[in-house]
Amino acid sequence: MIRRAFDVLVAGTALALTSPVLLAAVIAIRLESDGHPIYRQRRIGRDGRPFDVLKLRTMVQGAEGMGAGMAVNEGDPRITRVGAILRRYSIDELPNLVNVLRGEMSIIGPRPTIPVQVEQYTERQRGRLALKPGITGWAQVNGRASLPWSERIELDLWYIEHRSWRLDLQILARTLRVLFQGAGLYKGASGGWDAG
Repeated sequence: MIRRAFDVLVAGTALALTSPVLLAAVIAIRLESDGHPIYRQRRIGRDGRPFDVLKLRTMVQGAEGMGAGMAVNEGDPRITRVGAILRRYSIDELPNLVNVLRGEMSIIGPRPTIPVQVEQYTERQRGRLALKPGITGWAQVNGRASLPWSERIELDLWYIEHRSWRLDLQILARTLRVLFQGAGLYKGASGGWDAG
């Protein structure tokens, strides 16, 4: 109950403070490209329950069916000019706060993943679904998308085993630093998920 109250308080406050940024981003997305400014994607949450994660659209409409599909790397031509800016400062993730208010996500936890990834989890890796997915987490502040997928899962499992308020506050502090540095946004040569 305390963690839920914390999530609601932080998400509600953050939404109120960033609403002008969100509005400006929505307008910029609509002016630059066709399609709805809010992007919904099916993800898997706590205990394997599916939900639609909300994000600001940073790519051209229908991008999942073009080029590299779900894989996104730096310089991807499907990323719009506005989208590149939104991604750089993680502004595209702000609608995740609505997912938190709905109870589908938490402020801190493993990032939510797509069903096809979860289908390939080992029994040990399914332990990643023990908590609500988070906007930020231990893997997020230790390399983000630049890490190999298996390493990100191990970092999330470590967090679940060592979860504490002290660790959560450390993650929040490191999240601010990561946002300003813009590190780990793209998978590069060694990061990301290997669908093979």
